[in-house]
Amino acid sequence: MARPWLHLCICLQIPGLYATLLLTQTPERIVTQTNNKTEILCERKERTGVYWYRWSQERQHFEFLVFSNTLGKATYGTNVSQDKFSVPEARSHSSYSLHISQLHPSDSGTYYCSISQSSQLLLGSGTQLRVVDVLPLPPKTTQTPQSKKPVSWITKTKAASRKGPCSPLVWIPLAAGVLLLLLGLVPSAHRLYRLRRRLWLRVHRQ
Repeated sequence: MARPWLHLCICLQIPGLYATLLLTQTPERIVTQTNNKTEILCERKERTGVYWYRWSQERQHFEFLVFSNTLGKATYGTNVSQDKFSVPEARSHSSYSLHISQLHPSDSGTYYCSISQSSQLLLGSGTQLRVVDVLPLPPKTTQTPQSKKPVSWITKTKAASRKGPCSPLVWIPLAAGVLLLLLGLVPSAHRLYRLRRRLWLRVHRQ
């Protein structure tokens, strides 16, 4: 399998746009749990065999997994388990798939399908696979708190009017005002009484 590695090094110099025109890889991302299984699809324009590679960010390692030719025969890379990786018969003349079972966190990485074109290997867009023990919870949606409307003086007046005439806020100030008025009238009434008495005495003396 030395030649595919040589081809792979060469194809990395080719712009990705050309490879995208020939290869369409789905899905872009997969997040799944340990011991599950998953599938990656690769659509290509031409009827050729398909290579599958994995890039491990953690190990900084690009690994050849399996090659599936047009006859449906598979050739596996070194130390690659056939029980974990399988390439079922093509669904159509332009569709291949890679099945991965008994998933483990060490299987996380970016998987690429690739074809040979003019003695070079062209990579697909890649599928990011992440294997976790517990799936992350979806983000919580927070509701925007309703803004409190300012209370106008009209609202305060209406609230006070609902309390009725017997409200302490009404009769206590009124009673205090009446009391002050009465206290102010007592001296005036006393002076008026004394003035009337003096006038009465003068009239009778004359």
